[in-house]
Amino acid sequence: MENYAEQVLFFLTTYGLKVIGAITILIVGRIVAGIGRTFIRNLLIKSNVDSAIVAFVASLVYFAILAFAILAALAKFGIQTASFVAVIGAVGFAIGFALQGSLGNFAAGVLILALRPFKAGDYIDAAGVAGTVKEIQLFTTILATPDNIMILVPNGKIFGDVIKNISGYDTRRIDLVVGIGYSSSIEKAWRIMEDIIKSDDRILNEPACNIAVSELADSSVNFVVRPWVKSSDYWAVRCDLNRKIKEAFDENDIEIPFPQMTVHKG
Repeated sequence: MENYAEQVLFFLTTYGLKVIGAITILIVGRIVAGIGRTFIRNLLIKSNVDSAIVAFVASLVYFAILAFAILAALAKFGIQTASFVAVIGAVGFAIGFALQGSLGNFAAGVLILALRPFKAGDYIDAAGVAGTVKEIQLFTTILATPDNIMILVPNGKIFGDVIKNISGYDTRRIDLVVGIGYSSSIEKAWRIMEDIIKSDDRILNEPACNIAVSELADSSVNFVVRPWVKSSDYWAVRCDLNRKIKEAFDENDIEIPFPQMTVHKG
């Protein structure tokens, strides 16, 4: 019994404090990890960061602090943690190399969510695809084409390419090219188009619409007509202007020429 008591006493004096210290480190580490996660979450929420990034970064901070606490607890028993760090680093490198494409898409997704070059509901043209953004995920962005086809585009391709956010601003300029025959009156055609622009309430007063003779082409005198509208009215106004201008020109005998070819027999 005396020998057994001595062994227990030896164990307690040798490892007892280390066990208590390791447990204390783990408890404190978990508390600090929770505080760090909450702090990062609140900070990102105040910065209006996307909720997906908030959850990911907060969890990353939590597990990073917890991993550090576990390594510190193992060090209390004299375990060489450098080898653990080296193994973890090697495994991480191998996984990263094997999943470099997926990790690239993930990193691009995080940047898209953080920088917000576009949001759900915007109409964009990127990576050779145009459509309305339905959902931004960490690896892919889901688009719907005008004919309602769902397209999943890897975020890496979107962020690595030129992004055209058609819905990025509240207003857009319509660019029309209208041609009249050389025998038609420039002043009359100008006045007709000006009246059509003024009669449409959807066309904005500021910036002012620009109507100008842009080119003396082979078979026509070309005007540029550039009214400004709300982005939501763009296509409706554009189509209506084309129709109204054609009908008004017909009523006022303004010729709209079309390419012709004359063949002479030798």
